[in-house]
This record gives sequence, structure tokens and C-alpha cells, in this order.
Amino acid sequence: MECTVSWTGAAGTRSQMGFVAETGSGHVVAMDGAPDEARPENGGRNLAPRPMEMLLAGTGGCTAYDVVLILRRGRHDVKACSVHLSSERAPADPKVFTKIHMQFTVTGKGIPAAAVERAIAMSHDKYCSASIMLGATATITTGFDLIEG
Repeated sequence: MECTVSWTGAAGTRSQMGFVAETGSGHVVAMDGAPDEARPENGGRNLAPRPMEMLLAGTGGCTAYDVVLILRRGRHDVKACSVHLSSERAPADPKVFTKIHMQFTVTGKGIPAAAVERAIAMSHDKYCSASIMLGATATITTGFDLIEG
């Protein structure tokens, strides 16, 4: 897997701290820094997600993918799955994630709660590379809501 991230600030773009990532699979994602009122030249303009938001979103995508795949392999009728991630970061540099909570919402017909719980645990403990990696610095907790539908 590879990715190229390029600074766009020198090209006269709207943000001095904008970046574009081109993934090995050929997709492009924009990122921007947070505004810095004290030193505007060091901050972004909030025109795109921040890099750490992308890391959190990628982790959510990784674990949600696992949960859907595990439930479908168990022949459960999954209609929808989402995960809301909330996090806390260290106050000083490097501002790593210290706490992450993942709250899943799974919708389907006749899915046992135990199956959802097992799918989340399997993702968290075995399959989701991103959350397992972030677990080195962050306490990760999970919960879920199961909606019949």
C-alpha cells in the first residue's frame, strides 16, 4: 500500500496548510489544517478534514467494514451499519489519541445482539488493523444499538 501527500499551500491555494493525498488505488483526498489565530501563516482555513480526522474516519471505515462482513458471512440480514467515533487526544505534542469510543448502529431483520457484539469484538481484537494500531496509545471502548428493520 502506498500514498503520496503533497502540500498545496505553495501553489497559491486558499489555504497555506492544505494537502492533497493520492492513494495507491488512484483516489484523491484533500486535507487542511485547523486555523491558527495567533499565527495565521501556520494554520489552515478549515477547507477540508484535518489529517487526524482522516485517521479517525479511516479507523471507523475499517471497523464498520469488518462488522458488516462478519455479520453477512453469518448470514444475517444487515440493512445498515454506521459507527460514530468520539475521541480524546493528549494535550501536548505528540497529540496522540488517548481515548476512542466507537458506537455502532446496526439495522437488520432478526439479527441477534450476540452476533453484533461478536462481530464488533472480532473486528476490535483481530481484524481492524487501524483500531488495533491506535490501541497502542488509546483506550478503545465500543457499544452498539441494534435496530430491527
